[in-house]
Amino acid sequence: MSQNISTAVMARRVEAPDSLDYFPTPPWGTRALIERADSHTFLGLDQLTVWEPACGEGWMARPLGEYFGRVVATDCHDYGVGYPVHDFLMPYLPEVLQDRRPHWIITNPPFNAAEQFVARALDLATDGVSMLVRTSWLEGIGRYERLFSRTPPSLISQFAERLPMHRGQVDPEGGTATAYVWITWLIGWKGEPIFTWIPPCRADLERESDYPPAAPVMAAAGPLEAMMMEGSR
Repeated sequence: MSQNISTAVMARRVEAPDSLDYFPTPPWGTRALIERADSHTFLGLDQLTVWEPACGEGWMARPLGEYFGRVVATDCHDYGVGYPVHDFLMPYLPEVLQDRRPHWIITNPPFNAAEQFVARALDLATDGVSMLVRTSWLEGIGRYERLFSRTPPSLISQFAERLPMHRGQVDPEGGTATAYVWITWLIGWKGEPIFTWIPPCRADLERESDYPPAAPVMAAAGPLEAMMMEGSR
């Protein structure tokens, strides 16, 4: 029997050092963080600002707009859909934030810069940080010593069902052999990390409108709409 070695479905990702590592998140995976990860962590979001600093084409930013009062979405690369270009790891804020630190920073960080993204986010967010990473990212002596032992997360939310992510596209029909987890840091948290399962929820949280047939997804959005989306709740 032949072995499937596609990097789109296997846990191993092979990336060049300068790769954009663009694996967009299906919208239901973002909704799962807010609605299924923990019943107490994500309350009162309609009055808060969230920054999605690796937004790509907006696959995560749009569902975040269903919960937060204001969504700021940027990326270091121009994907041609209207979001401002900004390198999150640079020591300054994008103009769209108007020199105001966001309450939350939530993103699916580039694999080859995830630790740097966490460190930068923890320096900027006033309320919390959530990062979507491979479950295997929790492993490793080096990462434990550099990050988890010094700044332990508040909440580790493991997907019970697989969240299919593929290079450069969201494929509602695609599968995966890679497990993913949401890791959340609440600013000022003093307790031990809480581990929880995100129960199977794709059937409840996925919508037909998540996958519009036309591309690019945000082609019709104006500049202001693309930079800053008001929450619908």
